[in-house]
Amino acid sequence: MKTITDETHDSERRSFVSTANDPLGDFPIQNLPFGIFSRGNDAKNSAGVAIGDQIFDLHAASRLGLLSGDVPEEVFAEPCLNALFALGRERLKQLRKKIGDALEVGTNGEKIRRSAADLLVPMAQCVMHRPTSVPNYTDFYAGIHHAKAAGALLTPENPLPTNYKWVPIAYHGRASSVQVSGGSVRRPTGQRAPTVDGGLPGFGPCERLDFELEMGFYVSGGNRLGDPITVSQSEEHIIGYSLLNDWSARDVQRWEMYPLGPFLSKSFATSVSPWVVTADALAPFRAPAMKRPEGDPRPLKYLLDEYDQERGGLDIGLKVFLSTRTMRAADAPATEILRSNASHLYWTPAQMVAHHTVNGCNLLSGDLIGTGTISGPAEAELSSMLELTRAGARPITLPNGERRGFLLDGDEIRFEGRCTREGYVSIGFGACVGRIEGATEKSL
Repeated sequence: MKTITDETHDSERRSFVSTANDPLGDFPIQNLPFGIFSRGNDAKNSAGVAIGDQIFDLHAASRLGLLSGDVPEEVFAEPCLNALFALGRERLKQLRKKIGDALEVGTNGEKIRRSAADLLVPMAQCVMHRPTSVPNYTDFYAGIHHAKAAGALLTPENPLPTNYKWVPIAYHGRASSVQVSGGSVRRPTGQRAPTVDGGLPGFGPCERLDFELEMGFYVSGGNRLGDPITVSQSEEHIIGYSLLNDWSARDVQRWEMYPLGPFLSKSFATSVSPWVVTADALAPFRAPAMKRPEGDPRPLKYLLDEYDQERGGLDIGLKVFLSTRTMRAADAPATEILRSNASHLYWTPAQMVAHHTVNGCNLLSGDLIGTGTISGPAEAELSSMLELTRAGARPITLPNGERRGFLLDGDEIRFEGRCTREGYVSIGFGACVGRIEGATEKSL
């Protein structure tokens, strides 16, 4: 399935929801990302679509017959998007078109306007929930600039693994600790490397808590066990994208990761933004795969597809903001500390899916796959504190004079993502936010 532009991307389209027509907003009618919301803490979860500063209630719309088609009404009442995603890319594409037609200025919008109290809910009055139940979570290591910069700090003798340019490296993460944006992240406790040769390991709260700027993408219907997905087939299995923060305990990671990789240093929390921007909404912002430097090997045949090389990348501008407890007490705005772009990924999402399944591994609807940290080649594009501060040796200074090598309790990290291209309406991802809380006394 090739992702191409159509009438849903028309820059002239407007919604009768006025805030959706704000050129600085994330959710114009050309976007229409899916999420799970409730109308308060105690209300039932259901599926919705973001439009301006409102949520279009899909379950309510289906009950009123506004989404007539082959999507069963009960799918919209599910507390997660797994069943909806299991219907596949093509059916979700058609649903997105119907929703856009219903929300567009014109006669289609009249019925919705008359039923606005039932169908459109202000986001500010809603609680957002994790988009899928996340049966499985896999995190790749596809940002080569991150791999080089972090590798030079963690393993200076071998900063870039020998296999890096041949194989999309990944590990299986902990699905149960994936949480939606806005929650707190408790500082983890664990072992740290001995400070002297032959000494005892340290133990206590993480002293080098970090974020990692990533994109996450969700699987649609999945594949049968033993039946690999090729690169050319992978697009139909990628339903949409979110922002993802792969929180990391660097001191714990340094001590535990050999020979099997990260464990406690990653499994304590992963944050995702609440809205899933569909692969079809991103059609205008596809880009060529990252151009490999001269001398880099040509990917093996199972990882190489001409269309994917031409259109398998994504042009998504990414930003990270930091707010401290002191800044918030003074009503000071969060500070932008870096920006990057998803185009810096060495491996495309389709290549990640192909490699993930080449051994016959079966993906499931709602599975979450992280791209790995998306750093760029410039200093201002290093997308973790580890890289940005040279493992704390070169702290950043905030406008109020505070300095940070790694994250302290009370610090809040906010990710934002936005797609912009001439001739098309800009779309965004919302935000992915997490605030650090102190370690629990139970673990001390």
